[in-house]
Amino acid sequence: MLTFTIRRLLMAIPTLLFISLIIFLILDLAPSDPTASLPLTIPPEVRAEIRASLGLDEPIHIRFALWLQQFFVNEPLNLIEQWTGWEIGDGDRTRVISWQTRSPVVDIIAQRMPQTLWVVGTAYLVGILIALPIGIYSAYRQYSIFDQAGTFVTMVGFSVPPFFSGVLVIVIFAVQLGWFPSVYDTTHVVVDWDSFVIQLKQMILPVMVLALQITSQISRFMRASMLDNLNQDYVRTARAKGMTETVVVMVHVLRNSMIPVVTVIALGVPQVFGGAIITEQVFKVNGLGHLLIGAIQGGDIPTVQTLTFIFAVLIVLFNLIADVLYGILDPRIRYD
Repeated sequence: MLTFTIRRLLMAIPTLLFISLIIFLILDLAPSDPTASLPLTIPPEVRAEIRASLGLDEPIHIRFALWLQQFFVNEPLNLIEQWTGWEIGDGDRTRVISWQTRSPVVDIIAQRMPQTLWVVGTAYLVGILIALPIGIYSAYRQYSIFDQAGTFVTMVGFSVPPFFSGVLVIVIFAVQLGWFPSVYDTTHVVVDWDSFVIQLKQMILPVMVLALQITSQISRFMRASMLDNLNQDYVRTARAKGMTETVVVMVHVLRNSMIPVVTVIALGVPQVFGGAIITEQVFKVNGLGHLLIGAIQGGDIPTVQTLTFIFAVLIVLFNLIADVLYGILDPRIRYD
């Protein structure tokens, strides 16, 4: 298993480099200009100086190298010049600058990341904790009232888009009942118990919207996988040996049923970040999704490139995590 993990990590490096190159080239070739929104009265030489201050006068291979450097170096150190001998100029230009805010892209993402992790991480954890018991019990009590009600609720939750369910919960719980705030206060800081309660209350609605889709998807996969394993020969053998129903279902059947569900859970993390883009817009969560939408609307190519590559890293990383978990859950799977 260790050999497989190391090999996959080494394979991920050229994969991510190729993905980064494709992302950079596609977006770099887009017809966007950071000076397009400036007044027409600005002289051409001033526009040229602005483009130069953003590093757009450099050759494309240097801009690509500087774009990659921002993920590993947070200080304006001219490593590209040291390693390659390319003449880049001022060391401050070795940082990728957002065209909208004129601030380093990595710094902006670092500021927005905690808000997204608070909402997405909590929603994913809540969704998994709810989905697994629902899927297990629905499969064990197939066609029962609980199973039919769970099927109806999960199908509705999986079908309703976040922009509709988000507005719906705002109308019900924020406008009509007044229980929770409709807008997420990004500036709120948790310093004591009272401030923690406020933070918890403002997280409930966006977490509810995201967790509804997560629960709907994972519970259906959990139910289908459990049903497939409950009819296997090893289950009848375990029951014939006198094992209790709890041991049969919660140990033998559940462990084998989790193998395909692990894929759904692992690969669902990047999808949740994508779904959070809409949810953050609805609840005004100042996170990565809100940042990406604003960057697309403003033509901020460096920010869009960086966020897109981060999503690609998440996909590759959680693919690796899913493969490693296969070997842990199923002793028959060996990679070494």
